[in-house]
Amino acid sequence: MDFRLLGPLEVAEHDRSVVLGGVKQRALLAVLLLHANDVVSTEQLVDEVWGESPPATVAKSIQVYVSRLRKQLGEGRLVTRAPGYLLRVDPSELDVACFERLAAEAEDAQPKVAGEKLRRALALWRGPPLADLAYEPFARAEIARLEELRAAALEQRIEADLALGRHSQLVGELEGLVTEHPLRERLRGQLMLCLYRCGRQAEALESYQAARRVLVEELGIEPGRQLRELHQAILRQDPGLDLAPVAESPDEAPRGAFVGRVSRARRAHGRSR
Repeated sequence: MDFRLLGPLEVAEHDRSVVLGGVKQRALLAVLLLHANDVVSTEQLVDEVWGESPPATVAKSIQVYVSRLRKQLGEGRLVTRAPGYLLRVDPSELDVACFERLAAEAEDAQPKVAGEKLRRALALWRGPPLADLAYEPFARAEIARLEELRAAALEQRIEADLALGRHSQLVGELEGLVTEHPLRERLRGQLMLCLYRCGRQAEALESYQAARRVLVEELGIEPGRQLRELHQAILRQDPGLDLAPVAESPDEAPRGAFVGRVSRARRAHGRSR
């Protein structure tokens, strides 16, 4: 059975979608999935599914929804455990768990392997997480957490592609991402480096000025130290910004953002925001 939260809530068995019922029943299942294999108390379910104004019949509603879900999910999947319920899910069945595992494995991998793992992780996304439950009481914080994990994985995948010399293929993607996420300095720095490595130094500097304007106007702050230092390195045409050979062995050369020959340039933009 497959449980999917990275998009609208879906449950599938042998490529057949499982009918999950109305909004509150789906929300209850989503909360249990977000706490898979842990006991979720009845009190927590009430708070997360109904918020501050639950109906007088909320206890009965939970019992009804649990009973229906047990029939839909199969014997032994959703069990009663004081003070509430536990949903048994193998990590391989839950898209969020698979995404987080692949992203974690990519952290210590060489660029080629990291890029492959992150592409697999990002391919699990079918749209905004919990899209059909976005207005439920529990969803806002969880959606924000998942969106941040996706953005970080995307930035990490771009880092891997940069280390493999794919800067010319990344410019268009990064221009779109910077437009979509104008306050994410790491994306801006990645775009600046791509432009610089493509021989477009003036455009790289213009991108920095655009970032500075947005940050000052929107937040009243200057760009962070790492982005400022990258800007200065581009002005100097620092050799450390040039692409260095990618190590084949885990023990050779550092694995990080913007692999270069000058340590200061690596440090300047190694793990920017």
